[in-house]
Amino acid sequence: MNCWENPYRSARSPLIAHRGVVATSHPLAVQAGIEMLRRGGNAVDAAIATAITLTVIEPTSNGIGSDAFALVWDGKKLIGLNGSGRAPASLTLEHMRALGHETMPSRGWLPVTVPGAPTAWRDLHKRFGKLRFAELLEPAIAYAQEGHPVAPLVAQSWAYALAAYRELRGAEFRGWWETFAPEGQAPQAGELWRSPNHANTLRRIAQSYAEDFYNGELSEEIARFAQETGGYLSKRDLAEHTSRWVEPISVNYRGYDVWEIPPNGQGLIALLGLNILEGFELAQHARDSVQSFHWQIEALKLAFADGHRHIADPDSVPVPIRELLDKRYAAQRRALIGDRALDPLPGDPYSAGTVYLCTADSNGMMVSFIQSNYMGFGSGIVIPGTGIALQNRGACFSLDSQHPNSFQPKKRPYHTIIPGFLTKDGRALGPFGVMGGFMQPQGHLQMVVNTVDYGLNPQASLDAPRWQWTKNREIEIESDAAPEVIIGLRERGHGVKIVEPSGRFGRGQIIWRLPSGAYIAGSDKRADGYAAGI
Repeated sequence: MNCWENPYRSARSPLIAHRGVVATSHPLAVQAGIEMLRRGGNAVDAAIATAITLTVIEPTSNGIGSDAFALVWDGKKLIGLNGSGRAPASLTLEHMRALGHETMPSRGWLPVTVPGAPTAWRDLHKRFGKLRFAELLEPAIAYAQEGHPVAPLVAQSWAYALAAYRELRGAEFRGWWETFAPEGQAPQAGELWRSPNHANTLRRIAQSYAEDFYNGELSEEIARFAQETGGYLSKRDLAEHTSRWVEPISVNYRGYDVWEIPPNGQGLIALLGLNILEGFELAQHARDSVQSFHWQIEALKLAFADGHRHIADPDSVPVPIRELLDKRYAAQRRALIGDRALDPLPGDPYSAGTVYLCTADSNGMMVSFIQSNYMGFGSGIVIPGTGIALQNRGACFSLDSQHPNSFQPKKRPYHTIIPGFLTKDGRALGPFGVMGGFMQPQGHLQMVVNTVDYGLNPQASLDAPRWQWTKNREIEIESDAAPEVIIGLRERGHGVKIVEPSGRFGRGQIIWRLPSGAYIAGSDKRADGYAAGI
């Protein structure tokens, strides 16, 4: 892996640092993590502080009511944490259908699942943290109480959300308007935004080690507001929530092990795509070539078809991970790919919303962390007086009773947010991730290809033009892609839509550890943030 290659003139130089690195989508959150490293904290302390700060300064992507996932390299092995919540016990598929829904709604109480982020912060700290838990919340509390200037791309996302939420005027949505648009307007870039209620809630989480959120006054406020406004989330739903430590899943791609969280997350799709892609001599074709783009797109489409068919909560339905990741099955799927764009269909394996951040410290501990409300601010429901914006992760459930991901009480939905990690021969290379709904496994695949097949450094890999498969034979491709690639893909039957580079193609970060022990890192040009080190 050549970490120095950079063919993109517009790319910023990657960060090189030795004693620690933090990379995420907002500069102030980066500084919060760096502050914890300077105080003597480790990579997990930095990740938690960064994540909690992002709930304040980038509320357009995540909040206290988010879910979270993490991959932690503790210096010897990789450990996974699934911090996703479950559907309310009182809500059923039959009730959903009785309300006239054929697909899951995306706003209001119906798609709300139990928030998992506060427990995830606590569980990560309990197992790995060095600093006091309350200390990790200090930067976020200060920004919420004293205010912070809204970043340019955050302001843009806020304005988009305001336009989308104009019609959300029921009693359940009044907290959102009071918190995020009290005068009916989104804040402008550079405008100071304060949220004292958010600060108070974070203080209660800090003082109670997150217990107040699930078994205290905060849980009572959430349950009471749900009961008053037609919601389904109860005190018992919150009290019964737990994170889960999980064994990460992986495939070997050209000698590198690529790691993801197992289902209910969609990281499996990235691994499926890489397994299929491995059989093609990708490096014999230029990174910005029709052949390279075509193979990647076709492999990813087949991976998505299988992922959407099988990914679900493994506590409810067995997910055939081993069969899907079998190299023989990948060969069967690869054989379907020709020179023309295809309509993807799932195979038979038995026959063969988001903010992302990554951190690293001087001792070699590294963290890949992601949390999200989904679809911007989430459900549109904010518990009045608390700043708690509830996620709408239940929108990813199916209402087909025969589908593995069908809605059921106490079930976790198909989840889009996924942290990634790369190792080689048992040695940690580092964390990577690309946030952005169903773009995420597509971004993971492209970052691995850029790194392994084409030797791009982290910043160049992130800045390179991206593509995104949307449905059938339709793709979107960034406008800075080579014109001959766009023309060539259309000639092969791809329906190509050219789109300006933006967050719709994901916003990622990468940290790789060099043989010297130093780190090389990058942060996406499509976001406000950067990578910083000490």
